[in-house]
Amino acid sequence: MSGSNVWSRTRERLRIFPELLAQCADEAAVYGKCVAATTTGKQELKKDLCVKEFEALKTCFTNAAKKRAK
Repeated sequence: MSGSNVWSRTRERLRIFPELLAQCADEAAVYGKCVAATTTGKQELKKDLCVKEFEALKTCFTNAAKKRAK
């Protein structure tokens, strides 16, 4: 595997990220609010506090990427 191919694929994924994020704006907002609500003050984000919201965002990204690939 060539190193330049890895960077090409990475650049392509990063290039389409804003488009995918725009398609998942509602899910991203819900996840962001959850993270913000669970890290008030000096509290650190703990694993699995926002797992439901993260899974919804992940599913949305996956579906948006599949639609784009068609």
